[in-house]
Amino acid sequence: MVDFVQPYSDTVLVLGLTGFIFFIQLMVADVIRLKAKCVPGYPIEPSHSSILFRATRAIENSNESAAILILFSLFAILSSADPDWVNTSAFIYFGGRVLHMLCYYLNLKLGRSVAFVISLVGLLGMFIAGIKGWG
Repeated sequence: MVDFVQPYSDTVLVLGLTGFIFFIQLMVADVIRLKAKCVPGYPIEPSHSSILFRATRAIENSNESAAILILFSLFAILSSADPDWVNTSAFIYFGGRVLHMLCYYLNLKLGRSVAFVISLVGLLGMFIAGIKGWG
C-alpha cells in the first residue's frame, strides 16, 4: 500500500467491503428476478410488498451513494485528514449501508430510514474530516 494511504487502510478496507456488499445485493436481486421469471428490460411493479422491488431498490439506493463515498474518501485522504476520523466515519457509513440493506429486504421501513441516516452521518463525517484537513 502507498505510504500516504497507510493511515487510511481501514477506509480502503471499507471501500472493498462496500463493493462486496453491492455485489451481494446485485446477486440477490438477480436471483429473485430469475425466480420471479421477470422479462429482462421490463419494469417491475413498484410495491414495497414485493421482495423483488425491495431487492432492486436496495441495490439502486446503494448505487446512489457509491460515488459520494469514493469522492469523500479521496478528498479526505488527499487532504491528509485525521485518519481516525476518516476511518471511523467510513465504518459508520458501511454499518449504515449493511443495516439499510437488511432492513430493505425485511421491509422494516423505519429501520431502513434510520440506517440511511446513519450512512449519511458517516459520509458527512468523511467530508468534515476532509475540510478540517485544509485548515
